[in-house]
Amino acid sequence: MKVLLDTHTLLWAVINPELLSRRAASIIDDKSTVILVSAASAWEISTKVRLGKLPGAENFERDFVQNLDDLGYALLSIDAETSLRAGRLTANHGDPFDRILAAHAIALDIPVIGKDPKLDQFGIRRVW
Repeated sequence: MKVLLDTHTLLWAVINPELLSRRAASIIDDKSTVILVSAASAWEISTKVRLGKLPGAENFERDFVQNLDDLGYALLSIDAETSLRAGRLTANHGDPFDRILAAHAIALDIPVIGKDPKLDQFGIRRVW
């Protein structure tokens, strides 16, 4: 199974795994799961760390790429095609990070592991 982690799911998996649902934790812990993380999550995390909104995530953010590599997670870049797809989504949802995640999920036809039901507006598969 291949999945894309929502930003909060990534942070919870690394920093507060007890906040994950049983299903989310099971999928993430399954060694056969290919776990993808969007560069949008790097952007979101670094922005929120800078603003002081993610206490406890500073070390994870500082070595973000190495940490993903250590975890065996693959990083998805944001290219022009993904950006255009995100911008063209018609859902009334203004969060640019969620738009990029949805665009990735649609392009790759994979579910997003995330708690936020607002993602459902994009017509993606969401697992929690």
